[in-house]
Amino acid sequence: MTAVRRAVPAFVAALLLLGSAGRAGAAGYRYWSFWERGGGHWTYATQGPSFVRPDDGAVEGFRFAVSEDSADASRPRGTADFDTICAGTAAKSGTKRVAVVLDFGTPADAPSGETPPGRRTACARVASDATSADALAAVAKPLRYDTNALLCAIAGYPVKGCGEQVSAGGAAAPAKRPKETGTDSGPSLGLPLGASAVALLAAAAAWQARRRSARRKAE
Repeated sequence: MTAVRRAVPAFVAALLLLGSAGRAGAAGYRYWSFWERGGGHWTYATQGPSFVRPDDGAVEGFRFAVSEDSADASRPRGTADFDTICAGTAAKSGTKRVAVVLDFGTPADAPSGETPPGRRTACARVASDATSADALAAVAKPLRYDTNALLCAIAGYPVKGCGEQVSAGGAAAPAKRPKETGTDSGPSLGLPLGASAVALLAAAAAWQARRRSARRKAE
C-alpha cells in the first residue's frame, strides 16, 4: 500500500509535465473554427456545424487560423450584419436564410505555398430543418472533410492539410485535432492529460479517505 501511495503522486506529476511540455512545444493547430453571432459579438460554437440547426436570420462565421484551443481561437474579422448580408435574399416559405461569413485568415496562418483568398460573405437559403453544415455547403463549395468528419477546407482552401499541429517555429507536425463531435472541445492535447491527472488525484484522495476511516474504526 505504501508503494502505491507513493507511486500515484509521482505518476500524476509525470502526466502534468507531459501535458505542459506538449503545449509549450506547439503554437497550436491550423484549422477552420466555427462561430455564432449574437448581441453584436462572436461566440465560439459549442457544437460542430453538422449538429447546429440555425434559425432564419442567424449569422455564422468560419475562420481559418492557427489557434491553440477555443479560448484563443481567432474570430472572423469585419462586419457581420444579417440585414446587410441577406439584403438581396427574400424570405420564402419552407426555407430559412443564414448569413455566412468566411474569413480565410492571414498569410502567416496559411499552409506553406498557399495564399488565403479574401474574406467574403454569403446568404444561404436552405430548408427550414437544415444544419449549419448544409448552409455552408450551399454557398462555399467545394468543401473537404477527412475520414473523421473534420472540416478541412472551405471553397477549396486550403488545398491540403487538415487540422495539423503547428510547432512554435511554424512547421506542421503529424498530429490532428479530435474528430468533430456534438460538443466540440477544441484542439487541446493538454486536456486529455489534465483529465487523467484529475481522475488519478480523485482516486488517490478517495483511497486515503477510506484508509483513514478504516483506521478510526479500528481504534
